[in-house]
Amino acid sequence: MTDGPGTEGGADDGTGAERRRPVAPYIVLAVALVVGLMFVVLASSDKASNQESAATPLLGKAAPNVAGPTIDGGTFDLSSRRGNWVTLNFFNTTCVPCVNEHPELVKFAQQQSALGNGSQLVTVVWNQSGDPARTFFAENGGGWPAVVDTDGQIAFDYAVAQVPETWLIDPSGRVRAHYISQITADGLSAEIQQLRELDTAASG
Repeated sequence: MTDGPGTEGGADDGTGAERRRPVAPYIVLAVALVVGLMFVVLASSDKASNQESAATPLLGKAAPNVAGPTIDGGTFDLSSRRGNWVTLNFFNTTCVPCVNEHPELVKFAQQQSALGNGSQLVTVVWNQSGDPARTFFAENGGGWPAVVDTDGQIAFDYAVAQVPETWLIDPSGRVRAHYISQITADGLSAEIQQLRELDTAASG
């Protein structure tokens, strides 16, 4: 014996036509609630936590040396900075995320300078000549060394395939962190402080 009309999926209205409960409004409401919750979570998260770190074979190992001409006509050699924290940022003026993060780097350099023994920021100009970078720094600020990777060797040694990338190097010359997304000044400063505290605790 088979069921008559209206016995499955809804009630019969007396004329034999089945009345189905509307489902679409409930789906729309559920999606809206999920999207709203995600927005609240993202909005309430710390901006500094948005930095995306990445695994690298160099982590914990000696950082490859960075040496070459700077955009102001000088020279730079990373080995001469042993004993200090160094923040190495790979940059290109045609890279939109690089340009967007530059104000944060300016802020970070100011934060670290105020500490007296803070990390020195160093830019590596990636895949372009020094002229565009010189103009960019003159117009947008940045008094830290900017090294021109003339033959691409620095990028090769750090396996940099795209920019921006940021590396934290400790006073012993070891790589301690690697970021493959836009950084924030507060995020970098907090990370370095945490690493300092870990080193102090380990040595104590």
